[in-house]
Amino acid sequence: MLEWLALARGTLDRVAERRRDREWVESAWKDPRTRVFTIEGGRALVSYDPGPALVFTPPGHAPEGERYLLGVDDDGVAYFAVRGELPAIEGAEAAGLRRVGALLGDQDSGLLTHAVALEYWHSANPFCPRCGGPTEVTAAGHVRVCPADGSEQFPRVDPAVIMLVRDDRDRVLLARGPSWPADRRSILAGFVEPGESLEQAVVREVREEVGLTVGDVRYLGSQPWPLPRSLMLGFFARAEGGQELRPDPEEIEDAAWYTRDELRAALESGRIVSPGPLSIAAQLIMRWYGGPLPDMPPF
Repeated sequence: MLEWLALARGTLDRVAERRRDREWVESAWKDPRTRVFTIEGGRALVSYDPGPALVFTPPGHAPEGERYLLGVDDDGVAYFAVRGELPAIEGAEAAGLRRVGALLGDQDSGLLTHAVALEYWHSANPFCPRCGGPTEVTAAGHVRVCPADGSEQFPRVDPAVIMLVRDDRDRVLLARGPSWPADRRSILAGFVEPGESLEQAVVREVREEVGLTVGDVRYLGSQPWPLPRSLMLGFFARAEGGQELRPDPEEIEDAAWYTRDELRAALESGRIVSPGPLSIAAQLIMRWYGGPLPDMPPF
């Protein structure tokens, strides 16, 4: 299994059983120990002295806005995010997950990942899918309810498989999407379809994108990717020998096999750029490579 994934490091107890207990939630909000940060457009305030960390305020200094209960730490301290305008605080700057998700500590990374996912879902789903009327936030930010028909809507998560494909010579397959920069390379990925297992999705996506048949599909780990609402599930897969790469031009601009020496030379020369450590793609490639990649982007 992958040992470290930037956005799968949350340490809090999410106290899901408390979300509908309004008395408890209000008591937690009023507790002076409670810590709050503001989320706006997927960004929160971060300080960098002595190291990257979320900027918290007590509840009394938080702006008005939707409140999301994110969890409780081992000392019983509750953490909330508030959807609102970021305040101006000296020594802090606005940053999103792509910038600091891999740099924050375990607890802060988990908090920001959770808050970004909730904020996006709320902003994209203000109306009831049954009657079209406006919905209201409940369950401490984890449910929207329609006051007209009583139906409840829950945050949506889209499962996606991402797979490192190797051949019988233990080379890795890297590809570039049509909209990517010319030097960007990564492994293959795609969304899981209805009625499909994760392993079936791996086999189908590889066949559709590059025309290869793969087997020996092995799960290695997952992490949330709330950009905007995915769960990335990482796999290794092995291509059967003697197959020709046939990239689908609508999805893949080019694809090629790399030995470890060839990948190192391509990265060191700047001909290609690898994914950053925030992504599960980079962690899968590093697992195959045997360590950190040369000249890896910082995030």
